[in-house]
Amino acid sequence: MEDWVTIRNLKRRRPDLGTRSIARLVGVSRRTVKKALSSNQFQGYKREKKVNEFIEPFREYIKDCYLVKRQRVSVIFENLRSKGFMGSRISLYRYIWEYLSSQREGNRVFMPYETLPGEQMLYDWSEYRIAFGAELVRVYVHLLELGWSRYKVLSASVSIKQVDVFEAMEDSFIELGGVASRIQVDNARVFVDDASVSNFQWNRRFLEFLGFYGINPSRSLPGHPWSKGKVERPFSYLEDHFITNRRFYCFEDFFEQLKLFEGEWNRRVHGVKGKAPLELFEEERSKLLELPRSPRTGEYLRFVGYQEESRRVTRDCLIAYGGNRYSVPYLYAGRDVWVRASRGFKLLIFSQVGKLISVHNLRPGRGHVVIDKDHYRGYIRGQDRESFLVVSERLRERFRGYERVEDFLLGAKLQRKTNQNYNLSMIGRLFEDFSDDDCIRAMEESLRYRCFSYAFVKGFLSANAKVMVEFNSSSSLKCFSSLGGELKRDLTEYRI
Repeated sequence: MEDWVTIRNLKRRRPDLGTRSIARLVGVSRRTVKKALSSNQFQGYKREKKVNEFIEPFREYIKDCYLVKRQRVSVIFENLRSKGFMGSRISLYRYIWEYLSSQREGNRVFMPYETLPGEQMLYDWSEYRIAFGAELVRVYVHLLELGWSRYKVLSASVSIKQVDVFEAMEDSFIELGGVASRIQVDNARVFVDDASVSNFQWNRRFLEFLGFYGINPSRSLPGHPWSKGKVERPFSYLEDHFITNRRFYCFEDFFEQLKLFEGEWNRRVHGVKGKAPLELFEEERSKLLELPRSPRTGEYLRFVGYQEESRRVTRDCLIAYGGNRYSVPYLYAGRDVWVRASRGFKLLIFSQVGKLISVHNLRPGRGHVVIDKDHYRGYIRGQDRESFLVVSERLRERFRGYERVEDFLLGAKLQRKTNQNYNLSMIGRLFEDFSDDDCIRAMEESLRYRCFSYAFVKGFLSANAKVMVEFNSSSSLKCFSSLGGELKRDLTEYRI
């Protein structure tokens, strides 16, 4: 470039000099002099573009992923590596920048804004069609993000009713251990009754939910995506890095992998903050508002309670829900219970005092009967009664640490107007479903009121104790993908 400047300066100061003289003075060829004088701009060396040899076999695949599927370059690189790509990440970025970036439509640009620690959290959900084996299921992924630390909590459901949204939010609050003072949402019907500017109105139930936790609501106006971009942009990352490149066998498998991905995501360094969200969350945690707790037990209180719908349990220990029937422990036959659907695929059944007594997978279709054999364990039939002596010895062995067990047995033996063998046999079977502490409390109450009948003991336990119901994660609750098929069993499976 220095020669080009010198040649043009010489010609301007000495117009009489010819190309031969200028070439002799500068020490270049006459051709170089002619080229410099004929161009008003310096014509430097330009390297000819050449596609990387490792990228050449994948050019069409890269073009389709970047321009049509609009995938991120990091996702394209991971997919290329699985296909045998041997090039570097930098070579892929350079190729896309030089050949493809100008062909991709640009996005609107907005000015980012930041909030103080504990000031804001954002919530949104996105719908996906997920293949669980051979079944395609609509799944909703919920995302709650803290505005300052960018810490994210993920959840999922197979329905998007208001109770599903509230349950996902509450689970996220409990996982965070607190809430921010303000939450940013969109104009979905679960939040807003009227989204118009002139007659805007929040949903009353949503306000009650926020009031329970002391959170102030704020919304994103229609056509203003930048106000909630922090929580909307991650869904594209979630789809590219989690949903696209993984396989799921059932809803439970999807949910477990989602929570694992959440942990990995929060440990990655954030491009804007320069630190991992998990590291920043440790600083923001102390700024969050405390969650309401029970003054008696210290456990977190929940707004989404069990008193949603009531059902009467039939004498065969079944309740009706959604056109199907589901079993409950025999202790609650003939009583009223509360039922609530959770995440759109589980049915939770509570006693009148709010104790969880049964959990079932919701069965699609109508006319099905879903039975858990353990719910009938302990049910007494005449031919199964045991003698007073046998039951007494078993109770003495189990409650040998309880000093008043002999008084209870004597009271049960002397109880008038009852068949002592039948009465104690029923009590012994009933005790099998409860913990030692609850059974001892029941015996104390019997001694206090001098009433040792099975009906009295059963009434006390049903109102004050917790049924020992166990749910095996490997049972039919585990996989959602099997719900669509017909279940055939041998009739002996239903023997009590």
